[in-house]
Amino acid sequence: MKRISIILLIIHTLLISCINKDQSTKFDIYDLARPISLQGDTTEIIVKDYFPLCENIDSVSSPTLKIEKITNFDTIRVINNSRSRLINIITLFSEGEKASLISLNKVKENNDDKSIKVISVDSDQNKVSVKILGRDTYFIVLWQNTIIDPFYITVKTDKTNPVGEKLLEIEIPAKAKKLDRSYIRIYAANKLGISNDALIPLSEGKVISSVATLNRTDKHTQIIYSLLLDRFLDGNPSNTKKLNQKEVLPKVDYYGGDLEGVLQKIKSGFFSDLGITTIWISPITQNPYDAWGQNRDPETKFSGYHGYWPIYITKIDNRFGDSEVLKELLAEAHKRGLNVILDYVAHHMHINSPTLKAHPDWVTPQLTPDGRPNFELWDEFRLTTWFDKHIPSLDLEKEYVYKPMTDSAMYWLKNFDLDGFRHDATKHVPEVYWRTLTRKIKESLPGKSIYQIGETYGSPELINSYVKTGMLDGQFDFNVYDAMIWSMVKKDGSYENVQKALSTSLKTYGYHNLMGYITGNHDRPRFISLAGGALKPDEDWKKAGWKRDIGVGDSISYKKLSLLQAFIFTIPGIPTVYYGDEFGDPGANDPDNRRWMRFNGYNKNESEVLDNVKKLIAFRKSSLPLIYGDLFNLFADKDILAYMRVYMGKAVVIVLNKSDKDQLVELTLPLKIENDNTESQFGRLISLYDNKMVVEVKANSFAIINNR
Repeated sequence: MKRISIILLIIHTLLISCINKDQSTKFDIYDLARPISLQGDTTEIIVKDYFPLCENIDSVSSPTLKIEKITNFDTIRVINNSRSRLINIITLFSEGEKASLISLNKVKENNDDKSIKVISVDSDQNKVSVKILGRDTYFIVLWQNTIIDPFYITVKTDKTNPVGEKLLEIEIPAKAKKLDRSYIRIYAANKLGISNDALIPLSEGKVISSVATLNRTDKHTQIIYSLLLDRFLDGNPSNTKKLNQKEVLPKVDYYGGDLEGVLQKIKSGFFSDLGITTIWISPITQNPYDAWGQNRDPETKFSGYHGYWPIYITKIDNRFGDSEVLKELLAEAHKRGLNVILDYVAHHMHINSPTLKAHPDWVTPQLTPDGRPNFELWDEFRLTTWFDKHIPSLDLEKEYVYKPMTDSAMYWLKNFDLDGFRHDATKHVPEVYWRTLTRKIKESLPGKSIYQIGETYGSPELINSYVKTGMLDGQFDFNVYDAMIWSMVKKDGSYENVQKALSTSLKTYGYHNLMGYITGNHDRPRFISLAGGALKPDEDWKKAGWKRDIGVGDSISYKKLSLLQAFIFTIPGIPTVYYGDEFGDPGANDPDNRRWMRFNGYNKNESEVLDNVKKLIAFRKSSLPLIYGDLFNLFADKDILAYMRVYMGKAVVIVLNKSDKDQLVELTLPLKIENDNTESQFGRLISLYDNKMVVEVKANSFAIINNR
């Protein structure tokens, strides 16, 4: 057993920003500041992206990085130098108190195989035990946003272990008892690479050891169900007002779904029976009463049935209901432990909006600087381009635009007991809008759990630029989704690509991220129709939905859908089910992927998929390794993908098999698990000895082995 002298030797100057374990600071009650990712020799950061409520930053320093002030400590420049390490500490002082930011140096890291592992193994009343596997490692331990004094960490080193091993015993700070929820975080590295980040949740200072301690405000527990309001259920036919115009085909007219339909399904137990925890409702703001846009083949204009053309952004569309129905819906959902998040459109308003008529200078130019129409230039002019001629983009870089527009978003949170937002077109909205909105939320609703998730198509670096403590909790990870669906749709598709995409995401967003992992959404063709061959990978999916009746195709697609569901329910992040995907509704791209929801009359295959997803959801909700566990890759080839989730020594092993043959898969685990407490949730455990496991996985199926 080795105490402080060994730790100081290992960590060297990194730990100068320590705290007394009983000394409280204002930073304790802040959300966890995400690590800074250093991507180049120089990185500029806005401090309030990490501590949005911190009014005055007196000074910023680091023992290993050069820090330069740019604008009164609101923005700082972080510069790599010869003293920089893979994990660095930046210390902030504010009004006599201090906190620490972790910076991960992606420039110097040259090992992507994650041979360094941090594994939580055990806990008692006052301590947490964590293993670090890897040679010559150093580590940093934080409680909330402050480094734990090394005096309260005991280290045992096993030099005989062939991969190197340290066992840390970490005393939980006494002040953690004062917070209903707080967290311990551990980071480790050596000269080659950075480990996974371990997250250990505490309830009043004790390690959470049972899901019974968790509630709907714990964001990592969320399981989202996404629905398009107009296509879900017509609970009040009296407010159904179709356009009924010759120039609008029925497929893009209003169907009649409304808030009362969702309310009915909440009361009937539909969502609780499925097991989801959060309902994502499409936009409910007032949309136009006439038709807009133009499709040429076939010829049709469109209604605003989807809700994405707001005319009044603080008024509920009377075709969907009114404020009293929304308030009842929220109350009934909360009675049943369900969250409700609202899809919110900040990027644009309809051209006939009275707001835009009164403020024509609020919109971005219709022409680019070189004279081209500024329409659908998604990447070239992503912050100014218009999505269509009838929905001008708001110039949200201007203070006199983003201030009232963030106030409008706050209207929904202040007047209705909503639990968060899904934000449309995130990458097309400037960062200052998100900073301003999130700061207003934290100032106006202190202590309330508000989950914000964005929608951005692009690189992990672009997506991650919005995922910060002072902006959004997460975004939808379309890159992992694409890797997963194409691995099963294309003949040469491989699970190796899925493992690479997932590893990139975990490295970018963290191993305990709040990103969304989807079965599909309202902008993509239904996966089941792609997997079954009813849709071809290289065809125009929108046109296909107009030209022919899109079905499922080969019935093997039902098993492929269950594989996709098994994947999203067993990786870190927030699983998100698009309505109808729980049983395998087919469809091309929109509007064909926005059919009426079916609540009964399922065929045998659909019933099996539904039963399967219910079991997956129930297991996810019961498993702390799947909620808070670290992920370790075990194996990947063209047809097999295996990984492991570990939390406090308890493990879940997941094996996916997309081949047409049953497979026996032999795995080497990073830690030993007890055979006596191991059971097969899905698939079959053949043998388990030491750290070797053999699992049988049926063709086009999966195995989940649970160590209780």
